[in-house]
Amino acid sequence: MTFKPSMPPATPSATQPAPRGKPASPTVAALGNAQQAERVIVLDFGSQYAQLIARRVREQHVYCEIVRHDITAERVREMAPRGIILSGGPSSVYDAGAPRCDPALFQLGIPILGICYGMQLACDALGGRVGQAHAREYGRASCEVLSAETIFTGIPQHTEVWMSHGDQVDQVSDDFIALAKTPTCPLAAVRHKSLPVYGLQFHPEVTHTPAGGTILSNFVRVACGCSGSWRLEDFATSVIQQVRERVGNHRVICGLSGGVDSAVVAALLSRAIGDQLSCILVDNGLLRKNEAAAVIDEFQTHFKTDLHVVAAEDKFLAVLAGVTEPQEKRRRIGKAFIDCFADEAAKIKGAKFLAQGTLYPDVIESGAAIDGPAATIKLHHNVGGLPEDLQFELIEPLRDLFKDEVRRLGIQLGLPERIVWRHPFPGPGLAVRCLGEVTRPRLSTLRDADAIVLEEIERAGLMRTVSQAFAVLLPVQSVGVMGDARTYDDVLAVRSVETEDFMTADWSHLPYEVLARISSRVINEVRGVNRVVYDISSKPPATIEWE
Repeated sequence: MTFKPSMPPATPSATQPAPRGKPASPTVAALGNAQQAERVIVLDFGSQYAQLIARRVREQHVYCEIVRHDITAERVREMAPRGIILSGGPSSVYDAGAPRCDPALFQLGIPILGICYGMQLACDALGGRVGQAHAREYGRASCEVLSAETIFTGIPQHTEVWMSHGDQVDQVSDDFIALAKTPTCPLAAVRHKSLPVYGLQFHPEVTHTPAGGTILSNFVRVACGCSGSWRLEDFATSVIQQVRERVGNHRVICGLSGGVDSAVVAALLSRAIGDQLSCILVDNGLLRKNEAAAVIDEFQTHFKTDLHVVAAEDKFLAVLAGVTEPQEKRRRIGKAFIDCFADEAAKIKGAKFLAQGTLYPDVIESGAAIDGPAATIKLHHNVGGLPEDLQFELIEPLRDLFKDEVRRLGIQLGLPERIVWRHPFPGPGLAVRCLGEVTRPRLSTLRDADAIVLEEIERAGLMRTVSQAFAVLLPVQSVGVMGDARTYDDVLAVRSVETEDFMTADWSHLPYEVLARISSRVINEVRGVNRVVYDISSKPPATIEWE
């Protein structure tokens, strides 16, 4: 479980120190990542695709992590990465205050790949000129490879690429040669003659660039010389050993929510320390249908975990009575959860550590990217509002992994697919899918309808194609006719999206027959609903959740 605050903590800037607090213990790092022999780092200049770049590199079995754009060359030298990738970003390199990297990076002898803004930055730093393109280019473009060497090895002479830029490199110094061009961008790809520096104006990390995976593979395997030895199997073995060494004879508490992240953390810790693990499930009455029962069965029967279940439905419904404003719902749910969790945790003797399912995107989005010049946010702030007097040291064994890697790890640890492939669920639970006031009858209606949505998607074999699907109960009634009688009942919205990183998402183009079955079953089986609508909004401008 990832404990999330009602309001996110402030992100420290390059000149602003992290908030003060008690010293945080080091977390368990994935596979001893600080000691990885093969590692590529991504300098983040604000690109929406930075996480995707890291995931694409990891697909080459090369460990990759995201760091601040202003990391020093000295720190990079200490990290000893095999390669550096400069991400894209929304800025223009010629603007005052535009983010820049340490120019000494280009003299380290480490292969560097600049993507979009990253290419412009590298060329500008090495004697080139960047200006506004004649026309902003966004979308697919035809690319002609001029030199099938190094990063373009094995790429067809004519290939399709994805552009997203308003600026481009107008001119490079004599030290650069052009590797590729498009009809509107004569310098679509370049390399430096003497330094191991490459630049791509297009985005190889997105699926709209069909040869992008090969280009990135060429960079990490050929230019950087990586063998591709990073494996999740090694991750599990390494982390289990690290947990055992750090925990010793002490007890660890882990919060279970029914979601995949907390389940994988608990399974990993169970494998590492056995009966020294105690799990707490706060049954707040806001979980999906049969979710609490599934978690209890799995962790009491299969893993034989010391599981503490807090029956708190009445408490949560009481604090939510009459509340309709989304942020206030989240605030009250967060406080009630902390109270319940803390009370139960205090009953567990000998507990020294608290485990949570923080993932790598959580670390990045909280502003806690590592290895910047400023101090990192203290780890107890990532807990998201747990009172400091709990006095637990934090363990976050998944903090270096992406969601797809966590699912694969869960399967390796023996978790059933019904848990590993369960769709993401918001921290406040059904309360933020029950628009308007949250009551027991409305939750029951929503829970039954939501179960039907997921059952039909699974029945159609779409559970792994769809990234997240759920029902939303609206505070709207509509007129209907059922059994020759007039009805005036609730409207239910169905939301289904497809996404790779949950930062952007598109609505799922579900088959009409699937939508028809969902609508028919909900209206016929769920009392109080007489109309079903389908949400066809993308993110952005909409969000995935409705509240």
